[in-house]
Amino acid sequence: MPSSSTFSQTIPLPVQAGAAVPEDERLRRLLAGLARKHQVPAAQLAIRDGGRTRSVAVGDVTAASKFPVGSITKAFTAALAMLLVADGDLEPGDALGEHLADLGPQVGRPTIVQVLSHTGGLPAALGAGEGTASARRYLRACRDAGLVQQPGLGFSYSNIGYVLTGYVVEAITGMSWWEAMDTLLLEALGIVPAFVVEAGARRRPDAHVSGHAVHAATGRARPVAQTLSGVEAAAGALALSAEDLVAFGRMYGGGESPLPDDLLELMRRPVPGAEPFGLADGWGLGLAAYRGADADWTGHDGTADGTSCHLRVDPGNDRAVALTTNAGSGSALWVDLVAQLRAAGLPVGDYELPGDGKRAARPAADLSGSYTNGDLEYHVDVRADGAAVLVVDGEVYPELAVLDNGAFSVREPGTGRRIVGGRFLTDPATGTVSAMQSGGRIARRRKAS
Repeated sequence: MPSSSTFSQTIPLPVQAGAAVPEDERLRRLLAGLARKHQVPAAQLAIRDGGRTRSVAVGDVTAASKFPVGSITKAFTAALAMLLVADGDLEPGDALGEHLADLGPQVGRPTIVQVLSHTGGLPAALGAGEGTASARRYLRACRDAGLVQQPGLGFSYSNIGYVLTGYVVEAITGMSWWEAMDTLLLEALGIVPAFVVEAGARRRPDAHVSGHAVHAATGRARPVAQTLSGVEAAAGALALSAEDLVAFGRMYGGGESPLPDDLLELMRRPVPGAEPFGLADGWGLGLAAYRGADADWTGHDGTADGTSCHLRVDPGNDRAVALTTNAGSGSALWVDLVAQLRAAGLPVGDYELPGDGKRAARPAADLSGSYTNGDLEYHVDVRADGAAVLVVDGEVYPELAVLDNGAFSVREPGTGRRIVGGRFLTDPATGTVSAMQSGGRIARRRKAS
């Protein structure tokens, strides 16, 4: 690959002839241009390459501002659990029920490895307001919700699994998740965090950048509040800067780490049978796997209320890229950024959907109906003329198009972009569609009454 200096010089940015533009200014202009294109009010970009980290920010933020990073929190919670493994207080094969008796025998069956790799069979999330009054009520609501599939059967993305991991941490350490996260992990990495919700459900919106809902037609950005409940903090409560994300990523290679090498490798290694279609090429313990042009990368994506954040790490070459944005359209900005960085000589690992499918016509009876994951419902409506829509908890995604390999795409309501919605899964015994995997979540087809 090109050297660091070659990388910085080849970023395609318009400058006046003869003008000397510093490397950081080139990055800032790149980020500013993409932010304008995708109607993102503010963003940060941090890049580790060639033995140095560069960081820029655009909009009304600084490089130190904290953005709600959503599900990237899960990678931190997984690392926190691995610290307890390193200390001998927790075993990767421990069942949840060994530490959380209120879960009951069924929901208590998944192991720590299965939960952290999203192969525990747990539902994606509880219904709005369900069990969010206290940790004890949350555990009982999980017990009552049951499993969506048997532990170890396959990948199904679950916020619940990480909430429960946070409770395991609390049960072992005697600390709150917030205190354990700060004192056991982040302090060792030199990271000062913010949280979208504190212990006791206290919120401090002044501690982090506000997310935004952006009107696709007018580009107007409206601030939105964070709605994560305190009992679910371990799945998404961190607010961090792009520099913080790079510092965390470097503990897997290139930087100092509070974890031993064998556990770092265990976290990065994709779990057999975990197929996170639509999200990544594989999944380890708290970390997704992405194929790069010259190396395998690891990392995580995160979406909070009105934010979109991304982390990619190449541990073997001390390379990392982190993007934080305060708008949902930051996910599209990330796609363009990856393309720009690759063109400039930094082969960032990212997920690319299989392209071997062809458009297929399926009869309505083969797809129509409801698909459920806990309280989450997907509904496919196929009309007689073949036109189809996907409805997710009341939100309509039009123009559902299916490929002969089962994958399907839809139109994103807010932007009109065509996006991959997931894939339909066929029961090999009957040859009929029995489930859907969307956003990594398995939703079973509900039998007609």
